[in-house]
Amino acid sequence: MRLPNQFLIYVSDAASAAAFYGELFGIQAQMLSHRYATFELGGVVLALWGGKARTAGTPPVPAFEVGLLVEGGSPKIREIYDEWLGKGVEMVEEPSEDVFGLTFVAADLDGNRLRVAPVDQ
Repeated sequence: MRLPNQFLIYVSDAASAAAFYGELFGIQAQMLSHRYATFELGGVVLALWGGKARTAGTPPVPAFEVGLLVEGGSPKIREIYDEWLGKGVEMVEEPSEDVFGLTFVAADLDGNRLRVAPVDQ
């Protein structure tokens, strides 16, 4: 069975986006060029693409969210929120309770959304 193993995010500047994600998640780019960067995430690749899309039309932005599911419940989610605020990360949605627990949404340098939520129990 073939399963998706790469998730690609369109960015305006791959190097700046790689620095943002590297600092935010404490990871280092596996590959980095002026238009493309990748991060190995345990069998799945997060790719940042700063080149022109070769598909018809322009996808709506944002059309998806990058999810960070964390253990530790609400206290850990609030800790991450405070940490990211301290790093100057733009917040799109303040911490609030939803059907799956406490969550918040931040944005990367291009407005792509990053949702932090608890691991499903």
